Amino acid sequence: MTYQHQWQDGTAVNLPIGKVVCVGRNYAAHAKELGNAVPEAPILFLKPATALVPLTPDFAIPSGRGSCHHETEISLLIGSTLTGQVSEVEARAAIAGMTLGLDLTLREVQNQLKQQGHPWEVAKAFDGAAPMAAFSPLPASTDLTSLRFTLAVNGGVRQQGHSADMMTGIIALLQFIATIFTLRPGDVVMTGTPEGVAALNSGDELELALGAQVWTTRVR
Repeated sequence: MTYQHQWQDGTAVNLPIGKVVCVGRNYAAHAKELGNAVPEAPILFLKPATALVPLTPDFAIPSGRGSCHHETEISLLIGSTLTGQVSEVEARAAIAGMTLGLDLTLREVQNQLKQQGHPWEVAKAFDGAAPMAAFSPLPASTDLTSLRFTLAVNGGVRQQGHSADMMTGIIALLQFIATIFTLRPGDVVMTGTPEGVAALNSGDELELALGAQVWTTRVR
């Protein structure tokens, strides 16, 4: 399925499809559940535009490559260029929209790559590795330090996140990323996942919620 950034009302976002910048271990409890050290600075990695697929009404996971884990993340659509040293005001103004996305991860593959000292892309950047819900514009009144989100699988809550628990908050994260990777309109930033990651299976029914917004989907 061809991906296009979408607004919550079903209309297309008039922005190109860019790269996906992901943040590893931005919640201490998640780092600890996987036996990883809590980093002193954000861990960044990239997914290509081909990793993006619509979250709804369903999405596919790879078969024959070991378990595929869900990692539920607040995801930001970038609407203006951020590069180098940027102010908090500039970082906030660059957020065109916000939603939830899944950082799909081939866990056994990732563990093998880590043991060998190799990059993670094969486990995290494959085609379809970033199912993305429709975006909503960001109201000026939104408190980015007080965002709550959940993932339920087959009726049971798997992940519960609160942006206040991020090791690096959303605005500081955008400021940091801009010193490493230029963010351009149409790029997406996935801000890290809380604890509770686990394997998905074909046929699983998912419900994701960010505040009052709710999305339902199914694993093909």
